[in-house]
Amino acid sequence: MLSTPLQTITFFQRFESDILAGKKTITLRDASESHFYAGQVVKVANLETGHCYAELEITSVGWVDFDDLNPLHAQQENMSLAALKSLIRTIYPGIQQLYQINFIRRN
Repeated sequence: MLSTPLQTITFFQRFESDILAGKKTITLRDASESHFYAGQVVKVANLETGHCYAELEITSVGWVDFDDLNPLHAQQENMSLAALKSLIRTIYPGIQQLYQINFIRRN
């Protein structure tokens, strides 16, 4: 039986150490990345270099409104709420609804 290659999810390189340490356990994305699903195992790579450094298991997915982001989201992203909102506005200007992907590191 042939196995299907793992999909890859990318993160800015600056998040690599947080992911490897288990300090970053969610990511907030736009609708273009809403194809991930709970139970899926994905490779994780740096956006800038393509370097793969771990596998993640998606534990849950759902939608969250930008205005509903709270300190728990920030903690799961391993940053302050102000920093999280600023980063989202930089990456996704004007976006209101975000796709929340929760994950754990597998290796």
